[in-house]
Amino acid sequence: MNETIDRYTRVRWLFGDENFDRLKRAKVLVCGVGGVGGMCLDALARSGVGEITAIDKDVFDITNQNRQIYSEAVGAVKVGEFAKRYECVRAVKELMTPEFIAKFSFDEFDVIIDAIDDMSAKIALANAVDTSKFIASMGGAKRIDPAKIKVASVWKTSVDPLARKYRYELKRSGFKGDFEVVFSTEMPLCKPLGSFMGVTACFGLNLASLAVRKILNLA
Repeated sequence: MNETIDRYTRVRWLFGDENFDRLKRAKVLVCGVGGVGGMCLDALARSGVGEITAIDKDVFDITNQNRQIYSEAVGAVKVGEFAKRYECVRAVKELMTPEFIAKFSFDEFDVIIDAIDDMSAKIALANAVDTSKFIASMGGAKRIDPAKIKVASVWKTSVDPLARKYRYELKRSGFKGDFEVVFSTEMPLCKPLGSFMGVTACFGLNLASLAVRKILNLA
């Protein structure tokens, strides 16, 4: 066991040197770095993932501060704030649209994480990638109970209206694959996109855990 004392010491203690080396060699793509994706990205960077590409065109505004990490930098580009803090992060300031997705190469990545909100982009992304490398977030807003967060096949979610719509649109697009998603069985508590970091952060951390387990072949 490597006894080097540094920021990753406790990660190596948990996973062992061989698995930690696999994390260091891994390439992960995080699509969307809001309340869910931002926390996911942060956890992956802190865990030693070697290369993380983050795609998001948004800037932080004051309403992000209830849930989004590093959002004190109002007006700053979200992916840029992560790249400032972590050498492993490559920032891509682009809007995830079906057109962008059609031109982007996903081949180099070991894991691809969907933490975006736009339905057309979510459907395009699922159809563009190797779903053995793919995980996605469903609706984390409008909820307050993290104990009701679940992980399951995209075809086996329940309660979540976004997941229901997502399944419908996947079928309509001709999608035939399968992949895991993070979702909640808690009924939405409001109509607007009210949000609570106790839930959105847990969505992101579940995605990070799934990503690490995929990299280490533990999923």
